[in-house]
Amino acid sequence: MFSPRDPDEYLLDTERRVVRVRRHWASLIWDSFETAALLAVAVMISYVLPPTDWAVYVHNVLWYAALFVILRFVWQIMLWWAENIIVTDKRFIMTRGIFTTKVLMMPISKVTDLTYQRSPSGRMLGYGTMVLESAGQIQALNHIDYLPNPEEFYDAISELVFGDKKKQAESFSMTKAKRLAAGKRLVG
Repeated sequence: MFSPRDPDEYLLDTERRVVRVRRHWASLIWDSFETAALLAVAVMISYVLPPTDWAVYVHNVLWYAALFVILRFVWQIMLWWAENIIVTDKRFIMTRGIFTTKVLMMPISKVTDLTYQRSPSGRMLGYGTMVLESAGQIQALNHIDYLPNPEEFYDAISELVFGDKKKQAESFSMTKAKRLAAGKRLVG
């Protein structure tokens, strides 16, 4: 009931899924650091407070705050898990949200320039930033941070946008024929 739809359900029967990823786990590093630091502060304060009557109330408030910090971190993980980036042969799709699902879409045909950037930490951990530019318009998916394996993503998108369309159509026809012969729904 509350679980979001499978992102593949947003694909058309005529689309071929090329890439499906979620943001790199490194996008959660800052939230992890914040949570650990706030919990460390809560533990330190609870050890420093003298055992008096008013300190019991402070301890209670402190541990409720710590519980809130942990629940907030769990919420951030759930949001990260629910967000998916899908690239088909026709469009980019990003789904996000748990209770309210937001679906962002940009047609592949709108892409005029494709750039990816990697910081030193991105090179070490395996993520990058993809910048998709379109002709004079700011699209919903023009900037994607913490993209895992950006070189592979860049190569796949470059092939879709700037590659041989006839060869892609033939490849898709063979995939479609194999799936239809096997009695499977076309998902990609």
